[in-house]
Amino acid sequence: MPIKYKIDVIAALKAAGYSTYRIRKEKIISQSTLQKFRNGEIVNADNMALICKLLKCQPGDIIEYVETDDM
Repeated sequence: MPIKYKIDVIAALKAAGYSTYRIRKEKIISQSTLQKFRNGEIVNADNMALICKLLKCQPGDIIEYVETDDM
């Protein structure tokens, strides 16, 4: 997939005070979405917006386009 994460989203959330325990307990992000971050899968726009809000950043700070020969 030509869209890749520039950062480790889970680690960035932890650094911002959002441990996976807190995320699950407060139901901030679903378990399936957390798993997508762990697997490097791109999430939907609503989840990306939530991550941007929590990390106080822009989508371009999180993801990037990497050109491949597949397209």
